[in-house]
Amino acid sequence: MIHAMVPSEVVRRTEQWFVRQGAPTMIEGYGFRSHVLPRMLPALAFVAAGSLAWLVLQQSSGLSRWVLLGVVVAVTVFAWVLLSVFVRRMPSFSPRATVLVLVLYAAMPVITPLVQFAIDNRVTAPAGDPAPGSVWGALVWFAIFFGLAFVATMLATTYGLGALLKAAIRHTIQDLRNSVHLLGRALPPMLFVTLFLFFTGELWQAMDRLRWPRVSLIVLLFAAITVLAAAARLRDEIGRVEQDLRPEVLALACKGTPLSGVEIAEPLQAKKLNGRQLRNLLVVLAIRQLVQAAVVGLALFSFFVVLGLIVVTPEVAEQWIGSPAKESVVPGVPSAMLRNATLFAAFGSMYFAVISMSDAEHRRQFFAPVIEKVERTLEVRAVYLAVRERIAA
Repeated sequence: MIHAMVPSEVVRRTEQWFVRQGAPTMIEGYGFRSHVLPRMLPALAFVAAGSLAWLVLQQSSGLSRWVLLGVVVAVTVFAWVLLSVFVRRMPSFSPRATVLVLVLYAAMPVITPLVQFAIDNRVTAPAGDPAPGSVWGALVWFAIFFGLAFVATMLATTYGLGALLKAAIRHTIQDLRNSVHLLGRALPPMLFVTLFLFFTGELWQAMDRLRWPRVSLIVLLFAAITVLAAAARLRDEIGRVEQDLRPEVLALACKGTPLSGVEIAEPLQAKKLNGRQLRNLLVVLAIRQLVQAAVVGLALFSFFVVLGLIVVTPEVAEQWIGSPAKESVVPGVPSAMLRNATLFAAFGSMYFAVISMSDAEHRRQFFAPVIEKVERTLEVRAVYLAVRERIAA
């Protein structure tokens, strides 16, 4: 229970803290019009300006082309900065403002190809001889592009992917700095599982004939398994965390946040998470696991490429494949070798991610820091909700 009155400004700054942590759905009353659409504005403006840049590149040439493109880029950057500053205040759009923003964005994929067609028709086409087929084709492609961009931006904003990406980059740098410890713990089990399979002739034959799009699908399949494993583990962890909301635990979690000065007199009651909040925490956990696994995968890929260059001569590769090995974009490196290395790196990354969540020693080393972030987010949320109830009372 919170006895002292807390300023409402603390609540607003705590909500901004949730956004920076990549967990914006922890904000009470989180919705599309109140929180998502305002923060989408910079990205939507960037997409709209990108269509104008495309139009400039299509219609100008020589020095004027680059001057106009520079003006468009400068205006885009200025608009991005201005809207980002505006969004930091987390305004809530009125229904009329929401409709206006959506209508303006929906008009861009129609306006851009029509302007393109009008200019082209005036310059090259005879009067009264339009090309409606090309216009409709451009309209369809622009509508698809703008629609996909809107959906991707909405999902990224809803679940705080921008903040999570920044955190993932920081953690990746830390992992690379501690690469000796990380790889020293992770690589030996991975190599024990995969090393001898690397020298299987049938696998080299399959990889020589397999194209990169299919290899990419295999990598995505391994990534999906990693996400499913993280989802199963997350539900168990959330159940454990929400039962430990003692004052001393909450006070420690709130250090360094806008709620650090709040006095908590007794344990708080856990609040049930909705589906969107659970998915947000899953994204937090999955991105961190995938980034950590990617570091291990990059090391495995490099190891297998070096090993292949040392052991697998062109004659041996030809004997395994049954024909001369296809060359890759890297001179002297067969395509089958790169695809083999990619396959084993993806499998090893998935194996490492799953083991790090189940094996006790690996869990302590690699998975516990990820869970600590989820724990802290839930603990701060409990205090945040109690403060909101205190202010409303």
